[in-house]
Amino acid sequence: MTDPETARHRRRPIVRLGAAAAAMALLAPLAACGADDTGGPPTLNLYYPPEQNLQKVVDDCNAQAQGRYEIAYRVLPRQADDQRVQMVRRLAAEDSGMDLLGLDVTWTQEFASADWIREWTGQDKAEVEQGTLAGPLETARYEDKLYAAPKNTNVQLLWYRKDLVPQPPTTWDQMISAAQQLKDQGKPYQVLTMGAQYEGLVVLYNTLAESAGGKILNDDGTKAEMDEGTVRALEQLRRFATSGVTSPSFSNATEDPVRLEFQSGSGAFQVNWPFVYPALQEADPELAKQVGWARIPGVDEGTPSKVTIGGVNLAVSSYSKHPELSFEAARCIRSAEHQKFSAINDGVPPTIEEVYDEPEMTEAYPMKDTILEELKDPATRPLTPAYQSISTVMSAILSPPSGIRPQQTADELRDAIADALQSKGVLP
Repeated sequence: MTDPETARHRRRPIVRLGAAAAAMALLAPLAACGADDTGGPPTLNLYYPPEQNLQKVVDDCNAQAQGRYEIAYRVLPRQADDQRVQMVRRLAAEDSGMDLLGLDVTWTQEFASADWIREWTGQDKAEVEQGTLAGPLETARYEDKLYAAPKNTNVQLLWYRKDLVPQPPTTWDQMISAAQQLKDQGKPYQVLTMGAQYEGLVVLYNTLAESAGGKILNDDGTKAEMDEGTVRALEQLRRFATSGVTSPSFSNATEDPVRLEFQSGSGAFQVNWPFVYPALQEADPELAKQVGWARIPGVDEGTPSKVTIGGVNLAVSSYSKHPELSFEAARCIRSAEHQKFSAINDGVPPTIEEVYDEPEMTEAYPMKDTILEELKDPATRPLTPAYQSISTVMSAILSPPSGIRPQQTADELRDAIADALQSKGVLP
């Protein structure tokens, strides 16, 4: 008789990509926002996620342009899926009212394969590549060509209670063991991180897989691998989920609830993004004094982890009426000067390495050396135009992590990813 968990994993989720794509194609394209109708300088429309102080960067770039163009910051919705849908709809309609695009690092290959964004060449390309960290730069390439300029990056850290744990663990098994000992002693013990069925779970698994030396896709991003390292990562994820040290809400946990749960005092460890640091300083300064940070634990003793990076890449729309000016504006927005400003004022880690040496970074980013250490040897999510499809099926199959059956789950993931690759991304 088949047990319920095995049966659950045999029923691969069916993702109705075609219907969703057709629905988006039927939606009327949004009207392009003004360019040159008034006879003044060209307006370059920047579509970018919400960033509190980005308007100040835009204002500075406009001043530097000295009237040759005017950048208009068009704020995208807060949720990544909504951002992508808005841009996909308009680009599919060849909307010339879009000039500069702030893309999640996982979208660059999809947008490039659809011919929605322009290649960076010549001096524009050389300036972007100069001094930019290799990991973020890799996310901006497609078929060995540069299609975007990394504006900011991001990486998770291990946050731990120094009053409970004298030294941060270097492997997940060490962390689980330390948490179990704290639990036996009646102390705060939980290891808090994101385990809900969404991108956060894919990021967690990708970090484990890369840390174990595994490959989800082949080097060309054209074939599902799911090798021995990825199976070991599934074993690690299941061991963690069933160890008794996670939060009861682990299988539904996303970033901010994880942060709040750690702030409540129930956690000894937290794997989360750097935004938790200023939030904790404001919410509970006394607890903040007891919190340290370290590189996320690895899978094997003596082998450092490879941590999945996030961030935003700047691209130039293929339908912009002012591509040369748009490339110039993008270079200004992501310059070293402006990356430092955004890091200090908006908490988004730079992609240009020299910025980390700036004295002002030390106060804003006391954990900058650990962030940079992870960024110099990072993990990237599978670089393929089909990433959105792959992420959808992976999060469904991995959820809940306690139900993972390592080899069976790996086989199911391989089949589902192979099918997702054939879709070439969720394009309208």
